[in-house]
Amino acid sequence: MLIKNLAPLPIALVASLGAATVTPEAPPAPAAETAALNRALDDISADEIKADIFFIASDAMGGRDTVTAEQQIAARFIKARLSYLGFQPGNGDKFLYEYPLDQKALDRDSLTAHIGGQEPLTYGTDYCMPDSFGVGDLTTDAGVVYCGEGGSKDFRSEELAGKWALVDWDEQNIYRLRSRARKADAVGVLIAPAPEFEGTGMMERFRGSDEGSFTGRVSYPSSSNGGRPSRPVFPILILTKQARADLVANSELTQGKAIDGTFAESRTIKGGGQVMAENVCGFWPGSDPELKNEVLIVSAHYDHVGTRDGVVYNGADDNGSGTTGLMAVASALKEYGPMRRSVMLIWVSGEEKGLWGSKAWATNPSLPEGARAVANINIDMIGRNASNELYLTPSPDHKDFGGLTRLGEKFGLEEGFGDFPAAHKQGLQGLGSADPYYQRSDHAEFAKMGIPVCFFFAGEHEDYHQPGDTPDKIDYDKIHRVSRTVVKMLDALQTDTLDL
Repeated sequence: MLIKNLAPLPIALVASLGAATVTPEAPPAPAAETAALNRALDDISADEIKADIFFIASDAMGGRDTVTAEQQIAARFIKARLSYLGFQPGNGDKFLYEYPLDQKALDRDSLTAHIGGQEPLTYGTDYCMPDSFGVGDLTTDAGVVYCGEGGSKDFRSEELAGKWALVDWDEQNIYRLRSRARKADAVGVLIAPAPEFEGTGMMERFRGSDEGSFTGRVSYPSSSNGGRPSRPVFPILILTKQARADLVANSELTQGKAIDGTFAESRTIKGGGQVMAENVCGFWPGSDPELKNEVLIVSAHYDHVGTRDGVVYNGADDNGSGTTGLMAVASALKEYGPMRRSVMLIWVSGEEKGLWGSKAWATNPSLPEGARAVANINIDMIGRNASNELYLTPSPDHKDFGGLTRLGEKFGLEEGFGDFPAAHKQGLQGLGSADPYYQRSDHAEFAKMGIPVCFFFAGEHEDYHQPGDTPDKIDYDKIHRVSRTVVKMLDALQTDTLDL
């Protein structure tokens, strides 16, 4: 799931959705259709899901960052499974849907920094970048304002505009500090441990986090984003205690006031070009002469955040769970046989970077001639927390609520989800509301196509985007039941008309 600090919002509903249906009471399904659904549901195996996730989220897969060799291996693993199951390629005659990303890297030799007129600082010894988000040509030479620990009130000084913000390190979220300083019109952030700080040294803590800056950082092309230019680099730098001491040596530190001196830093990119990222698409053609042109999309992102400072972030739940759950759906469709409507299964990349893979596909869909997408079901992080804990969006409080999420609620309840404490706090007896996450996973991009979406999500946990998100902590029966819910929804969406 896309990195963002966002707490769930309480959703008060007047009644449970458990009894809601999409259409008036329908006649019993023909025996052949019921048998097909039962075959499909029986095929979904928690043990097979477990075997797949122990590979997808293994250390050998390196966290499946976009774009890496390990992610390409994951894509070909999925592609081979689709071919084995008899799926048609979902992108013309190809299973892989490629889209371009810009790639550029910093010239390490170009990095310079100095305090006033003092001797230059040495990168990696006196200062460093805490991440790989500062790739761009940049020269910043400005005064410095002391902002304490960088709370929201600490950035309100009128003096901060056009100057660096100096922040004392106390284990804060560096991206929140960056956001606050940017809003205050600062030119950048300097973070350093105060003299009394006794925690892990910052240089040691962040060593290696900047690796992507020098090996080549990828970004979504501005030309593919409505022509809007990429956001300018906003520098954030880590200083050692000694560098901080040198910076403030001639100053009396006062909250919100400028110190006596300046700080300058510059960087230059080298080269540039494009690399191709990959989605994996499998097409299951429909059998009805007319309805086959209406395509139901089921999606999951298969990327994660990669390896940092030599530590693999396995991403077993985020989103190995959705990746393997979608593979279980593929196997179930093989047992079901053709549905009346066509189904497109899409494993997208670049979700953790900003929903890139789904954005690329939704902007330029690859479908058979005459076909059109009519709905999207998206699954992301479905393998942790309580066995009955499951959220979906859009809820009845959301403007896009409709029959698709009614179906999701109905079949989710059948599979044993709902009626859990977090949902009760939202005023719900059934599944919980994931409305606060509506913009945070790939369904958001498919919704921009003007089609109904339904997102299943089992909630965040202590290992979210941490090295502890490993296969041994996954509830495999839970993924099994979410996959069954999705297959039941696909089966129910084969009526003559859709009420979504």
